[in-house]
Amino acid sequence: MSSIIVFTFSILLLSTFAISSLLDAADNGGNDNFTAYQVIQSYGFPKGIIPIGVIGYELDKPTGKFKAFFNGSCSFSLEGSYDLKYQSTIGGIISNGRLKDLTGVSVKVFFFWLNIVEVYRTEDELGFSVGIASAGFPIDNFEICPQCGCGLNCNGVVDDHEDKQVQKIRTNTIVSSI
Repeated sequence: MSSIIVFTFSILLLSTFAISSLLDAADNGGNDNFTAYQVIQSYGFPKGIIPIGVIGYELDKPTGKFKAFFNGSCSFSLEGSYDLKYQSTIGGIISNGRLKDLTGVSVKVFFFWLNIVEVYRTEDELGFSVGIASAGFPIDNFEICPQCGCGLNCNGVVDDHEDKQVQKIRTNTIVSSI
């Protein structure tokens, strides 16, 4: 009787281990199952912080190292207020509500291009840091992904929702030093 219990326990233990290993393998190598936009959303960010056109990504879950790839560099303007550039590879370390050590993303401030080094979420606002200064915007400004070349106003057509989004971006331009 005791050998049957030991055998049954061993089978259950091995089955649990096998299922756990399969799930871990899917988590670590399953990048094809999710888009880069879904991954950043799982960390509390809206998809609109990355423009349309991501062709692939890498995520190392234990370290949070994240990279997204485009076919080439991408630039656009948001209602004339901000000029943004994304290199063909952007990356950083992602955690819940924070993307730090960001590389490959720049914003034009006056006449200078500055690298955005951190994006962080505080409740319903996203903060963008260029190291010496940061600016905060309502999170709903980023519900829609901009497009390379034209931002949120592509083909000269802006729907009502996008027009409201652009208006919010234009009117909330407070910059503070860190």
